[in-house]
Amino acid sequence: MKVEIALPITSDVRQLIETSRNNVAVVVNSEITLLYWKIGKRINDEVLLNTRAEYGKQIVSSLAKHLTEDYGKGWGENHLRKCMQFATVFPDEKILYAVRTKLSWTHIRTLMFIDEPLKRDFYVEMCKLERWSSRQLQERIQSMLYERTAISKKPEELIEHELRALREENKVTPDLIFRSPYFLNFLGLNNDYSEKNLEDAVLRELEQFILELGTGFSFIERQKNLSIDGEDFKLDLLFYHRKLKRLVAVELKLGKFKASYKGQMELYLRWLEKHEMQEGEQPPIGLILCAEGNKEQIELLQLDKAGIKVAEYLTALPSPELLQQKLHKAIEIARNKLLN
Repeated sequence: MKVEIALPITSDVRQLIETSRNNVAVVVNSEITLLYWKIGKRINDEVLLNTRAEYGKQIVSSLAKHLTEDYGKGWGENHLRKCMQFATVFPDEKILYAVRTKLSWTHIRTLMFIDEPLKRDFYVEMCKLERWSSRQLQERIQSMLYERTAISKKPEELIEHELRALREENKVTPDLIFRSPYFLNFLGLNNDYSEKNLEDAVLRELEQFILELGTGFSFIERQKNLSIDGEDFKLDLLFYHRKLKRLVAVELKLGKFKASYKGQMELYLRWLEKHEMQEGEQPPIGLILCAEGNKEQIELLQLDKAGIKVAEYLTALPSPELLQQKLHKAIEIARNKLLN
């Protein structure tokens, strides 16, 4: 009878094999991506030598025919045009290096069809930062993540500055992380619910809630007790964000935002700063989730200076067309206010 002996070395060898396989996959992906970029650039350069549009069509068609004969169906005209677009969308070789080592060709094919450069750069950098799969990237784009973040509502120069800081210094700001509205349609709430119903539903679907908040959030506590002057206060939800290196206090509210919410959240944040903040952390930040925002009150209260974000949440999703219209209008209004 043959006896299997479990050796301690087995797990170590398996780990070495898995690590090597992963490294090989990264190298292969990087080289393939670079190959596609070089091919696209070479074709683009050749086409630019002749201004006739018909010449460009002929050269791509002819090249695709020869390559297909030599290397198979994967080198058809459609693929060559994707290579050309890739080289056009990412002309900077320095940025290309970071992209090809962190993102797959599937990621890149999705990204290069985003027309707005700043929006595309946002998804590139966040995809690298939070290590989204290609499917997660597509889901983020479909949910209009960029339009829902605070950074999208800034002037273009400030957006460029923050994205450059993220790319070159790995610096993450709250405006890259927090968004509005948050989609809480997975909670299954009917039209008549209380704050407790909302909180219970969030805790019941905590994993989905954290996914909607974004990568980097870790849940700490529900109904955190804060004892101040002999009086007990209850903070709805307390999280920690690894990249921001700060505690995140979350309050769930029904209806419209009220000015009194600011004082309540400021009290919670100062208590957390005094009693819970640890060495090396940034000051706590607050997120007030409301069914509807009172935009002028929020603006006049200058909540950002107090480290407080206010965001709307939706328990039922509107049509994509209505959502797109609403978000684009919000971006336009916010940018105009900052520029004037």
